[in-house]
Amino acid sequence: MKKTLVISVIAASAIFANEANLGTIDVTTDGVTQKIENVSGEELKSADLAEALSKNSSSVNLIRRSGIANDVLIRSQKKDNIVVMIDDAKVCGACPNRMDPPTSHIVTNSVEDIEIIGGPFDVEYAGTLSGIAKIKTKDPKKGFNGEVNLNAGSYGYNKLSAGFSGGTDLVRLLVSSSYESSDQYEDGSGMTMAEQLNSQVSTPTQKYATSKLDMEAYTKKTNTLKLFVNPTENSEIRFGYTSNRSDDILYPSSTMDAIYDDSDIYTLGTTVRNIGQYSDALKIEAYKSTVEHLMSTKYRAIPNPLAYMDAYVESEIKGLKVKNSFDINESKIDIGVDTSKRNWNGNKYHSINGYTGMTAGMTDRYFMPDVDTKNKAIFAKSTTQIGDTEIAMGIRYDNTNVKANEVAKSMSATADRDIDYKSLSANILATYAVNDNLDIFTGIGQSARVPDAKELYMGGTAKANGDVNQTKNREIDIGFDYIDNNYGIKSKVFYSKLKDYIYYNTDDTKYVNLDAKIYGVELSGYSYFTDELSLDFMASYQRGKKDKALAGQTDKDLADIVPLKTNIGLNYEKASHLVRLEMTATKDWNKYDEDNGEQALPGYAVLNAKYNYKVSKNFDITVGMDNILDKTYAVSNTYQDLTLAGTADGVMLLNEPGRYAYANLRYKF
Repeated sequence: MKKTLVISVIAASAIFANEANLGTIDVTTDGVTQKIENVSGEELKSADLAEALSKNSSSVNLIRRSGIANDVLIRSQKKDNIVVMIDDAKVCGACPNRMDPPTSHIVTNSVEDIEIIGGPFDVEYAGTLSGIAKIKTKDPKKGFNGEVNLNAGSYGYNKLSAGFSGGTDLVRLLVSSSYESSDQYEDGSGMTMAEQLNSQVSTPTQKYATSKLDMEAYTKKTNTLKLFVNPTENSEIRFGYTSNRSDDILYPSSTMDAIYDDSDIYTLGTTVRNIGQYSDALKIEAYKSTVEHLMSTKYRAIPNPLAYMDAYVESEIKGLKVKNSFDINESKIDIGVDTSKRNWNGNKYHSINGYTGMTAGMTDRYFMPDVDTKNKAIFAKSTTQIGDTEIAMGIRYDNTNVKANEVAKSMSATADRDIDYKSLSANILATYAVNDNLDIFTGIGQSARVPDAKELYMGGTAKANGDVNQTKNREIDIGFDYIDNNYGIKSKVFYSKLKDYIYYNTDDTKYVNLDAKIYGVELSGYSYFTDELSLDFMASYQRGKKDKALAGQTDKDLADIVPLKTNIGLNYEKASHLVRLEMTATKDWNKYDEDNGEQALPGYAVLNAKYNYKVSKNFDITVGMDNILDKTYAVSNTYQDLTLAGTADGVMLLNEPGRYAYANLRYKF
């Protein structure tokens, strides 16, 4: 179900996101879906999509790794437990240490909107265990239009982005480009990223070399091209290409930095409408995405500068989906097939004997052993309106094969190198319209995801046996959504039972299966006090528990379970002026998995402010400041499923940026 609401306020609640003078927007109220609009217009601080998501959704949290290319948690789930799609293309990072998560291969200025579905309620994509983020980039439009942004911020941050679109009913083209760079940010105590590392780590060779203490944090270049052709009134052909080139990205909490992350995303799709009685729309989507990642210790304090280590990893995934849509009586039906193949391969190299880089003698060859993951699936879903109740159902069957073509150094000689997984996913979601203002909903579903190559084959020496089972999630969600002219509120609770949850066991230095549960509540809403003054808010809370502690351990808390998080924003808009004051706060992180590397984190409250002035129809200026009080705090914990730099007490904790001021000039035509 959808309800339409006329608004004109910047709001960061999970119910909606918009821009000044936006006019009428659609607010999706099907219970499990959050839609974040105008990401390119309002998220001006940087091109980091992970930051934009964490600020605008109660169910999304940031995993801080660097000044850019950060990762996300959806309902305290990450990596393969969630799916990230970019224009129906799946992007899989190459780095086994998550230096290049899927959200790092796209930039905010190219994004049109993002749909986030929490739970097992999407059957179109493989592996949607606990949630999915569907990122839609801007499409080309008719006529001729464009936008140019010039952005500057604290710590030497600079960004220039431009996009142009135009065409006719027959052909439309879009091209856009973005370039940004930044020095290292400082936390609230005035320490740069390198200084944070060097002050905490206990291993001298993990520290930054003196000559590298002041180097830039990263540079990032992204280019996009989209071409749409309508050969007939009922058909459309779509081609898209995005290239991302990120260089010299510092990852201070890791033991290596990224020399480069290069990705290329290709999409090709077509839609043919009104073919016949049983085909209102036939849609075919094909994609290919490749990522090349080189990480190294060359910026660290290695005693012999010729003895640093490089690790080159590459990932490629190709996919095809065919979906047919048609109506039968009061039901909308989608049926389809979905298939993909991912290859993940990586080697380690040492620079020795006067040679540097990847030309040196090789050790640890095939630490990622050339793994193919092939998935084939069929799916069907329907939406039916019965009186005031909408019932949505979906079902999917997956057949997946994982095969290691080489032998990794850590792999057991008896490891299973060719594994088949089969699974059935299904869900049903009912939404009842009590009246014009109130919907109540409940959903139940089951989904599954297979282990990836790292989880199967990158354990400790002789322990990577390829014996990890796929994870199944059985979940129930219940909630309500109330929208009035002057206020609205949305709330839901969920309970997720995880069978064979894939988990890193620090004691055994490998991934194992366990049974666990995650439950939580999400709340968001808004209120208009006057035509000019409004308030929006969101909050989320999750709790995660293992059914029993791992062998040799006592802690039953799950890792990565973010404590209570709240966001409150006060907005004032009059004429061409808009002001937003915002507070983000999180409770103490006092439920954590100490046995597997996590630590207690203090709570925090951070104040942000933003002012937008619309100078003319085509030109506007935005200035803002985040962390006004210059707080020192951290948002993500230190679960050791990632390789993190060591300290005397455990692993390094990376703080967030301190006081950050920024300005953006935007010209649209």
